Amino acid sequence: MQKRLIVNHQLLDIMVLRLCHQLIENHGDFSDSVIIGLQPRGRQVAQRLQANLQTILGVQVPTGYLDTTFHRDDFRRRNTPLAANATRIDFLIEGKKVILVDDVLYTGRSVRAALDAMIAFGRPANVELLVLVDRLHSRHLPIEPTYVGRRVNSMQSQRVLVEWKGQDTQEDNIWLITKNEE
Repeated sequence: MQKRLIVNHQLLDIMVLRLCHQLIENHGDFSDSVIIGLQPRGRQVAQRLQANLQTILGVQVPTGYLDTTFHRDDFRRRNTPLAANATRIDFLIEGKKVILVDDVLYTGRSVRAALDAMIAFGRPANVELLVLVDRLHSRHLPIEPTYVGRRVNSMQSQRVLVEWKGQDTQEDNIWLITKNEE
């Protein structure tokens, strides 16, 4: 297995800050906007965005997280059952501008599942997608992000791993991982 660092911790901090400023340009004071992180890995991105936005704006942006396990189109196709994650959305999304957040956009199936799952919490006025990494040329569904940290050309045999300090490693990093052909 080969690991290639594509975003180090310093660049990741800059990317998150840039994404926050792009969000502020489009959402102002966030009075009509909420952030929802897709479980499991979008939750960390959403929390990081919320913390930065609070520092910049001085307001607490409503932020929650959503599990899409039972809304996935491949849920019943697996040999072993998927373990569900928690959902916490303790605010109304009816009529709000929702920013769905995930770490990596690959096929688009998780986002499609999130759109289905989110409807249980109300009908938003608008939904935008923010991802740290957009894996280009790999979409199965016509889903494109509104906000992107980094676009990466990758092969199907590769995967992108986002590591968070304290949870996965000693530093925040984004890796491109290639399995060795044997």
